[in-house]
Amino acid sequence: MYDIAIIGAGIAGSYIARELSRFQLDVVLLDGENDVGNQITMANSAIVHAGFDAPSYKLKGKFNAPGNIMYEKVCADLDVPYKRTGSLVVAHTEHEMMKLHELYQNGLVNGVPDMRILFKDEVHEMEPNINPDICGALYAGTAGLVSPFELCAKVAENAVDNGVTLKLNHLVTNIQNKNGSFLIKTTGEDIEAKIVVNAAGVYADDIYKMVGEPYFKLLARKGNYFIFDKEVGGLVNNVIFPCPTKNGKGILVAPTVHGNLLIGPDASPVEKGDISTTQDKLDYIKENALKNCPTLKNSFNKIIRSYAGTRNTPVADTYTTTDGDFIIEESPVKNFVNFAGYESPGLTSIPAAGWYVVEEIIIPMLERQGIDVKENENFNPKNRKHVYFNELSEEEKRELIAKDPKYGKVICRCETITEGEILDVIHRSAGATTVKSVKKRCRAGMGRCQGGFCSPRVVEILARELDCEMDDVMYDSKDKAYILCGKTKSNGEEA
Repeated sequence: MYDIAIIGAGIAGSYIARELSRFQLDVVLLDGENDVGNQITMANSAIVHAGFDAPSYKLKGKFNAPGNIMYEKVCADLDVPYKRTGSLVVAHTEHEMMKLHELYQNGLVNGVPDMRILFKDEVHEMEPNINPDICGALYAGTAGLVSPFELCAKVAENAVDNGVTLKLNHLVTNIQNKNGSFLIKTTGEDIEAKIVVNAAGVYADDIYKMVGEPYFKLLARKGNYFIFDKEVGGLVNNVIFPCPTKNGKGILVAPTVHGNLLIGPDASPVEKGDISTTQDKLDYIKENALKNCPTLKNSFNKIIRSYAGTRNTPVADTYTTTDGDFIIEESPVKNFVNFAGYESPGLTSIPAAGWYVVEEIIIPMLERQGIDVKENENFNPKNRKHVYFNELSEEEKRELIAKDPKYGKVICRCETITEGEILDVIHRSAGATTVKSVKKRCRAGMGRCQGGFCSPRVVEILARELDCEMDDVMYDSKDKAYILCGKTKSNGEEA
């Protein structure tokens, strides 16, 4: 029996697992997908928010700014790319300028540093490509950029390195309450645990219904995005937000941590699991992005990918009114913790929120069960460094290739990703097993051709390293995307 079972290996569940690995506990991290961070964490705005918008009385307001401050050390320890760029919330009218002053005051209450209200000329000096008709902007210097799926993979890796058991392809189908402990039925094997942490993203309400009377409900909202080629990456320097409304933060224009440009998202209620893109929504994003950055109209031919992701928003319903906040609490069912409704600014908040749920909720629950929780003296917060070949000097590249010739074989030409880098991400803890999981960890296939040239080579490498047939290698999950279904020729004859 495990001490703790965490359901959901997105950024929330993976980070909680890493926090728990600081202690001498038996922890298992479960997910129905065949990789960590494969749903909500995979497709979002990748922004580390400053923390000025959420009310201070909400958990969002409590955890955002502290989480932001913790990001620099977390990313340094885990070897994750991170940039503190700053953000601008842009106002087009005097009414919107009043809203910016409200956000500024709220930011002061939340403890957000390095904020100021900028006049029109100051904004244009910082961002020459912004709409000349704006009135001003709220600047927040602590906003930043991260790659959420890289972060999640590195967090899970560190958790596993420190003793957590990761079980993928274990979709939870039922949970039986056995006098305070739990029997978790999955599509893999049955799992027993003394405490369950429900971090199942948009499915967290469905998971809770397996053990208790519903008291919250989650609405899936889909957001569409565009990614531009790196040729356009320098169009803006900061994350550019429109003035927020009751419907959300609006269509942002932002650089990415790897030098691309991102615009989006919209927000539409959908069925859970729906990540399809539609032309009308994509057109809406283009139209609204132009309001703040009209020069984008000359760059729409540089779009290399459109995609969609879902968010899980708590809604008022017949059970309770959550007021749109995070749900982080011991549930009415004893020894069952809900970490739900975890939408924006969840990515930013996770270092602070993850610490809180472990120290203030889970550890006291264990102690009430008479479990003496001791620190893991062997806990190592740092990951083994990943070699980013394209960022090395010419001399460093030559030295590395001399040590390991596989770093001299470029597989992904767009991003200059080498075979050595791909082998590294395959053979790490919580390593890559699919084309998409390689892409998420080292960016092979993330460039201009979107894997058109390198994907066949990645399939060959995966098959060789995982000792399987090439047609057993998936692009993503088995029920989502296979690549090969058989040979076109057999014994010299056409099949």
